[in-house]
Amino acid sequence: MQRPFDGTTPRVADEAFVSEMAYAVGDVDVGPRASIWPFVCLRGDGGTVTVGEESNVQEFTMLHGATIGEEVTIGHGAVVDYATVHDHALVGMGSAVMGGATVESDCIVAANAVVRQGQRVPSGHMAYGIPAETRPLTDEQLAQIGETHESYVELAATYRGTAAEAGTDD
Repeated sequence: MQRPFDGTTPRVADEAFVSEMAYAVGDVDVGPRASIWPFVCLRGDGGTVTVGEESNVQEFTMLHGATIGEEVTIGHGAVVDYATVHDHALVGMGSAVMGGATVESDCIVAANAVVRQGQRVPSGHMAYGIPAETRPLTDEQLAQIGETHESYVELAATYRGTAAEAGTDD
């Protein structure tokens, strides 16, 4: 469901997939080939929510005034609240990235980690634990970011094709 707020309506690229069971309100931008899965809440009612090209936001996630770069995976049940996640990153299931935090490019936020307000996760690092500590990524972990994002681009294309065949508009 998409709804305007304070005169601003969500903007979704034609090539994006947004589940009919997701909720986007206000100042929201969803880029080309991005995917927004069921039970995601994109709250652009107090700041812009941007989801970059080929990024995916998985079930039960909440983005509020958040900036998500390109080729990013936001795992199931994560919260990104007034924070920035740069390109080619993975935010794990159940994790939280709090206000003013920055996750730079080529990073992983481990499942259930809490990135504190104002914290910066440097490029090429993993944030893990509560509160999050960081360590360098291995080459294998860095490759996992791309593999995960690519699998969701393909899955979203399948969903878009299925919707088109059924005559529905996501």
